[in-house]
Amino acid sequence: MTDIAFTADERAILVRRIQGYFSEELKQRIGQFDAEFLLDFVGREIGAYFYNRGLYDAQAILGRKMDDLQDAILQLEQPTEFSR
Repeated sequence: MTDIAFTADERAILVRRIQGYFSEELKQRIGQFDAEFLLDFVGREIGAYFYNRGLYDAQAILGRKMDDLQDAILQLEQPTEFSR
């Protein structure tokens, strides 16, 4: 897996979200540097678990859609003397 890269604007939003969480939930201030450090740590150490879960969910959805597509194709099949 390649590293997930966020734009500078996306990183700024994520950093503000971390700072907001610390402020609201933990009643602590966290500076930009510390929030960026935490973001990098979470991405590096935990991010793959969330990424993989997203892949598994996407794979399950795709599997259901493929089943639906296969059913739709079978409904189009015309009767013939050939056997499958």
